[in-house]
Parts: sequence; structure tokens; C-alpha cells
Amino acid sequence: MTSGTKADTRLPRRLLLGAMGVLAASPALAAWPERPITLLHGFAPGGSADALARVLAVSLGNILGQTIIVEPRPGAGGMVASAALSRAVPDGYTLGLITGGHAVAAAFGRNLTFDPVEGFTWISRVVEFGFVIVVRADHPARDLRALLQMANRPGGLTFGSAGVGSTHHLAGELLGAMSGAQLVHVPYRGESDAITGLMSGDLTCAIITTVTAGPQLQSGRLRALAVTAPEPVAAFPNVPSAGETVPNYAVTTWAGLAGPANLSELVQQRLHQAVLTLAEQPEHRSRLAALVDGRVRTSTAEELRSLVASEISRWRELIGSRQLQAG
Repeated sequence: MTSGTKADTRLPRRLLLGAMGVLAASPALAAWPERPITLLHGFAPGGSADALARVLAVSLGNILGQTIIVEPRPGAGGMVASAALSRAVPDGYTLGLITGGHAVAAAFGRNLTFDPVEGFTWISRVVEFGFVIVVRADHPARDLRALLQMANRPGGLTFGSAGVGSTHHLAGELLGAMSGAQLVHVPYRGESDAITGLMSGDLTCAIITTVTAGPQLQSGRLRALAVTAPEPVAAFPNVPSAGETVPNYAVTTWAGLAGPANLSELVQQRLHQAVLTLAEQPEHRSRLAALVDGRVRTSTAEELRSLVASEISRWRELIGSRQLQAG
């Protein structure tokens, strides 16, 4: 699934041949895009999704030869933007940056006025990244095993997240379910607020992105016990994976490109090829990876569709077993 494999290097040739066939059959689509494209995303301006969308907009716009305008539509865990995208005219001029939060919100059943899988034309995954489990620097736990052992005491331990129904929240719930530790969720309105709660002593630990936690980790105010991804991250290569302590535990989130259902095959192919071209450019690849402290990881349209469906199923099962509410 990662760009750069043999399968990926063959894929552009197949896409090119397919695009030529569609082009011959549909001359009216040959000039796409003839006007600016809108790229929706479901989170607040200035956040990581917004930063990622703006970098993609410039880079993909250069490849496609057209301006791409980023339009944040925050709300309901990304579902406001997803709903707007599902209702858009499938002409290639409204696209969406969909994140792992889409699958989480769909699993909770948030504002589902559309089919969270079949209501979209999936183009490609773009990036994948995980979270980091952090404590204050003066906390006695030196590793994740010690923290989980402390969580078996009466009352358990509190963990903070970016909010009820966030991927951060479910990462902590899954850790508790798989380890048997009593981890009590304390939601905050964003990662920065969770860090504030942790630093003030209101929390035992927090699950947040390494990008957000980075300054406090580098200054020594916070200590990283583990990352939720199955492998160490580039910014903190010495921080182990939580899966080393809790076998088979792994949580990552992602961002990918999608359009409304029934997007033309030609537009799908051109967009997919543009994402692959971008991923093969070292400077853009490095910039995208650094934005999320993760990795650039492309996919076929069907792989992304399957990922969304499997994530909804996975989180729905956890939500049911833990009797969680979206809030």
C-alpha cells in the first residue's frame, strides 16, 4: 500500500492507459479542471488537518494546473464536512480531505444522513500517523508497563484526550480493554487543553499526537512512555510502541482524498495519479510526513474504501463492548 513498492510503480501506467480510454470516450471531461477546486475538511482552521489540507492544496494544484481552495467545515468529529461532500455535485470541483475521525464518528452514529462508505468516491490515502502516551516528567512511571500496573489500583488512572468520540479517546479505551487496566477517560476540547490538564495535575496521562506534544517532550516537561503506532515515529525514535507491552495493540489514524459518490472515472484517475506523483517527490513527501510526524502512505481507491469500512466495524465493536457514548 505504500508508495514506492513495485505495485505502486506499475499503477501509474495502468491509470494512464485507463485515463486515455476515458478521455477518448468523454471529450467533454478532457479539460478538467477548468476552474478552481474546493477542498473541504472537517476541523478548525489552524489545526493539523487544516495545515495538511493547505499543503496538499498547493502541491496538488500545481500538478493539476489549477487553484485548490481549502474550506474548513468543522463540527461533529468531521461529519459536517463529510455530509457536505456527500451532497456535492460529482463534477470534480468539490473534494474532501477525510481523516480517521470520519470512521470513528460513523461508528458512533454521529449525524449519519449519508452512507459513510458508499456515499463517497475514494481516491487515495495520503498519510498515516499515531499518537503518543505521555505523563508529566515527575511521574513515577518510567514505561508503559509501570503505568498500566498503577492503573490496576482502586479507582484506576485518568487519561486525557482531544474529546469524547475522538480517535485519541478510542485509542485509550482500546488500551484499557486489551490490557485490563482501569483507564478513566477525561475529555478536553482539543489536544492543547489536554496538555494543560496534564501539566496542572488534573490527569495521570494523555494520549495526543506527537506533533502537539513535541515541544513539551523536547523541553523535558513531559515524558513519552509509548507510541500507539506499531513502529517508532521519526521525531522520537527511542520511544517504544505500545504493542511491545500490550501484544497486538496498535492504533493509527490517517488522512485521504475523496470526492462525492459517482465521480467520473477520468477525474478519479487524474486525482489518484496526482497523489502518487506528489508522494514520489522527496521534498513534498518529507513535508507531509513532518506535518503529522508519520509517514506518507498512498493506496488504491479500493484499499482506502476497505480501510474506512474496516475501521468503522472495528470501532463500532469497541464502542458497543465498552458502552461508550459520543457525548
